[in-house]
Amino acid sequence: MPTHQQIALIGAGPSGLAGARNLQKLGIPFQGFEAHSDVGGLWNIDNPRSTVYASAHLISSKRTTEFKEFPMPDHVADYPSHTELARYFSAFADHFDLRRHFRFNTKVIRVEPVTECATTLWRVSVDAGNGRIETADYKGVVIANGTLSEPSMPRFPGYFDGELLHTSAYKKASLFADKRVLVVGAGNSGCDIAVDAVHYARSVDISVRRGYYFVPKYIFGKPADTLGGKRPLPAWIKQRLDARVLQWFTGDPVRFGFPKPDYRMYESHPVVNSLILHHIGHGDIGVRADIERLAGHTVHFKDGSARDYDLVLCATGYKLHYPFIDRTWLNWQGMAPRLYLNIFAPGFDNLAVLGMIEASGIGWQGRYEQAELLARYFKAQAEGKPQAAALKAAKTGPAPDLSGGYQYLKLERMAYYVNKDAYRQAVREASARLA
Repeated sequence: MPTHQQIALIGAGPSGLAGARNLQKLGIPFQGFEAHSDVGGLWNIDNPRSTVYASAHLISSKRTTEFKEFPMPDHVADYPSHTELARYFSAFADHFDLRRHFRFNTKVIRVEPVTECATTLWRVSVDAGNGRIETADYKGVVIANGTLSEPSMPRFPGYFDGELLHTSAYKKASLFADKRVLVVGAGNSGCDIAVDAVHYARSVDISVRRGYYFVPKYIFGKPADTLGGKRPLPAWIKQRLDARVLQWFTGDPVRFGFPKPDYRMYESHPVVNSLILHHIGHGDIGVRADIERLAGHTVHFKDGSARDYDLVLCATGYKLHYPFIDRTWLNWQGMAPRLYLNIFAPGFDNLAVLGMIEASGIGWQGRYEQAELLARYFKAQAEGKPQAAALKAAKTGPAPDLSGGYQYLKLERMAYYVNKDAYRQAVREASARLA
């Protein structure tokens, strides 16, 4: 089929596979591109762009994370490892015969509109290997290359004579052997890695700028994210109730040396870790203030203290990274693109992004529902249905409130954060109107 009748789908990770499956279900012709040799995205540790490490596991349980169309087997652990997840995505691709839709070892290097009108074709250039560049025009483009591969590396005043790395470079705990280690940042990866380091390093500290809410992986013997009623509570009630439950199970993190959070629960992503406070309480990990400057092997902190380290590992997150397309076409404003439902570019009919969402507990099913909406929209457009025109008009108008009543922190990683329940309801309703 000519490329101008196909959708170009970029990426074969979880979001890309969700996109492929839903385009396939509705018979929408598409061509997938994946820079690596196989599916799985970051969960395939053999992928050079993968940022997972040997001990990495899900922080949400399998039943709240899996694709509902393809449940994980009962024998899989509540919180699967990256190895199990790589098998899961491989099995998903095999079950639905998705691999044949992708060109592997093919990196997209440029995406641009042929014209600036809403119905434009899209010119896609790829590196097919050995320096061979291929270019073709496609009916539309779906970007699904993930959000957790481009490191956000801070700059510190001064100089450091030891190793200064981002967690994207971390794979095995042997890196810490007999070293004085400082982990910068207490997000989920930072806490996981600090716990890894305890068993190898000479000493381990963790530097934090703000307070955190720590959620244990199990409450009453069950995965914490499987508890609660089926109907979502108002934000203020859930914040108070869950904060009280955390006090019962984890105590007050302030007594372990963390700052008191200057925001309410769920206004930033909670830390799901059952071991970090355990090791801090046993003296295995020390909590330090934010970094003021570096000098040789010495790190000076903003509370006036200082300590020497051999390795500083920055668990400082990732940046949205769509290097192959001009930000203008994605309506990039401030720290992130402004897309309707975090999916649709307002200025074009056939340009969309899958997976540009962060939300506590949204899982891959949330990405699947994005892809379902997208595929239905493309199908309705192709058939000239009035429902497509209605969505096109909606995506140029006021954006719906996807916060669920929460006041999220104004951070780069929160720039595309949504409330799981509010978001999925909005996507499902839009999808139902197109069904």
